[in-house]
Amino acid sequence: MMKLIASDLDGTILLNGAQSVDASLIDVVSELAQKGYIFAPASGRQIASLKMLFHPLEEQLMYIGENGALVKYKNQTIVKNSIERNLALEIIEDVCAHDNCEVLVSGEEVAYIKPKTKEYYHRMTQIVKYKTQLVEDFCEIPEDILKIAVCDLSGIKNSQEYFHKRWDDAVNVAVSGELYLDFMAKNVSKGHAMQQVQQALGIAKDECMAFGDNFNDIEMLDAVGHAYVMEQAVAEIQKHKTHSCAKVEDTLRALMAQGIL
Repeated sequence: MMKLIASDLDGTILLNGAQSVDASLIDVVSELAQKGYIFAPASGRQIASLKMLFHPLEEQLMYIGENGALVKYKNQTIVKNSIERNLALEIIEDVCAHDNCEVLVSGEEVAYIKPKTKEYYHRMTQIVKYKTQLVEDFCEIPEDILKIAVCDLSGIKNSQEYFHKRWDDAVNVAVSGELYLDFMAKNVSKGHAMQQVQQALGIAKDECMAFGDNFNDIEMLDAVGHAYVMEQAVAEIQKHKTHSCAKVEDTLRALMAQGIL
């Protein structure tokens, strides 16, 4: 019996650059919650942003945020993993030194930014609608650093090779969108978070389903018994599917109609 359904956001639930969750998906998730299933948005985004996207269901869901560095369910923290502080500050300095690259530094409740451009500030506060705090110096951050994100406004394809080569040995590095690349502590991923959730709640791998489309979803897809990969995903991601998906809400509806959910 299925118990936990996790889904990536950007490129999976949010298609074609959408920044709001379609009402039809909210309706499906509400039905699933009423049936007792745990639905978990699983994203590189902060949990505050995920809750905003899933209003008014926010208190009924599990949240796998910051690419698995933070998981919360029913106001309880199930998973929290931070990057060693001196290492985090080195990465931040490196990102800031690159043309076209902005940095986003995630704490538990807020993300810290020092925008180089008005475009980036507008993107994070008005388009992505992050809960942000401006800083003059990232050394001033008063809490654990859970994740660091690069936003390359020219396209992450232009800088991802450098960041992978520079930091792969020290942290987990994953592309999370057309503009974004994320750094997490070495053992952190959506997949590792899924395994920690399974252990904490006593849920078996085969009782879990996940939807994804990008490289930061691979570990999560491998950690569940039922892995749905979006049709537009590249071949490397397709290798990790058990099923294909065109639209998450349509797939969930079909599974409900078949009595699988």
